[in-house]
Amino acid sequence: MIQAFSCRTIPNKLVLRLQKRCLSSLPATMKAAVIRETGDAHALKVESDFPTPKLNPGQVIVKNEFAGINFIDTYHRKGLYPRDVPFVGGQEGGGTVAAVSEEAAAEGIKVGDRVAYSVLGTYSQYTAVPSEKILPVPEGVGMDVATSCIVQGLTAHYLTSTCHADLIKENEWMLIHGVGGGTCQWAAQMAKIRGYKVIGTCSKGKMDIAKKLGCDDLIVLDEVEGTSYEDYESVNIVERVMEVTDGIGCKAVVDGIGKSTVDISIAALARRGIFISFGNASGAVPAFPVLRLIAKSAYATRPKLLDYITNREELLMRSNEIFGWLMDGKLNVSVDKIFPLKEAAEGHLYLEAGKSKGKVLYKIE
Repeated sequence: MIQAFSCRTIPNKLVLRLQKRCLSSLPATMKAAVIRETGDAHALKVESDFPTPKLNPGQVIVKNEFAGINFIDTYHRKGLYPRDVPFVGGQEGGGTVAAVSEEAAAEGIKVGDRVAYSVLGTYSQYTAVPSEKILPVPEGVGMDVATSCIVQGLTAHYLTSTCHADLIKENEWMLIHGVGGGTCQWAAQMAKIRGYKVIGTCSKGKMDIAKKLGCDDLIVLDEVEGTSYEDYESVNIVERVMEVTDGIGCKAVVDGIGKSTVDISIAALARRGIFISFGNASGAVPAFPVLRLIAKSAYATRPKLLDYITNREELLMRSNEIFGWLMDGKLNVSVDKIFPLKEAAEGHLYLEAGKSKGKVLYKIE
C-alpha cells in the first residue's frame, strides 16, 4: 500500500511529524486503459488490476476525476509516436491530490488539493506526477474545464503567443484551420485576445460552434462524404484568404490538420509569414523542399508543447494567463462529450472520426 499524507505547514522539519499524523492508504491496483500492443482504438484495453503507481521523491499521487482525450494519444496508441509497451494512455488529467512526498509537502502541496497536470499515463484512477508539473485549480473553475485547459489550452497558448516568433503583430491576419474542434477553438479566442485578425475554417456541421468564437471571417467547408471531416477542396481557401486580406495573405497560419492543408497553408501566407504545423489530423505532412518557402521568404515550424513549458516558471505563466481569462469570461470552453473510462475505445473512435465540437474527456471513477 502507498502511504499518503497532508502537510499544512511548509518547514521541512515538520514533515515527518505530520506524516505520522496524517497517514492514509491507496489501493495496490487500479483501473486503467492500457496499450499492450499498438493498433486501432480497440488496442485500448481497460484493466481493473493494473498496479497503482508508487510515490517517489518529489512526486504526488493524483486521484483522477477526468482525463483528456487528445490526438497525440491516438498517435501513441497507433505507434506513430513510438513508446515502450505496455503503457497507460493519455497525458492530461485533473483531480485531487491523494498522496504527497516529503519534497512536495515542503512546497505546500496537500492531500485534497484540486489540481490539473500533464504527464504520461492519465487514463487511470491514479497518476504519479512530479510536483513541478502540478497546477492548482482555482475555485470557480470546474474540474472538467481545468482538465481541458492542460494540453489543448496550453497548446493554443503557445501557438498564439510564442511559436510564431513575433512574426505577426496586432491587427495582422492569422489563419487557423479547424476552429470547430478542440484546440483551435481555444486558439481562435486567444488570437483575438492578443489583437490579431482571425480567419477560421470549419465544417458545416461545426459552424454553430465556430460562429461563437469571434473570428473576423469564417470559411465554412462541406464535409467529406460519410464523415465529419472538412473537405478542404470544397472551397478555394487561398482565394478567399487573399480576398479578405486585400491580397496580402496571413502573417501566421496555425495548422493542426496536416496532409490535407499543407499546400493551402503555405499558399495563404503573407510575405515573411510563418507556417505553424502542429498536428496530423488528416495524416502527417509529407516532406517538402525548403525551397518552396522562397516565394514569400516564408518560415515554417513544427512545434510541440513540451518545448514551450520547459520549466515551472513558463508553465505557470501560461496556465495563470489561461485561468485568468477563464475567470474573467474572456475564454469560453466547450466540453463536447464525456465518456466513462470503460468506453476507452469509443472515446478514441469519436475523436478520430472528427465528430468533436470541443473537448472530449474520460470520466474516471
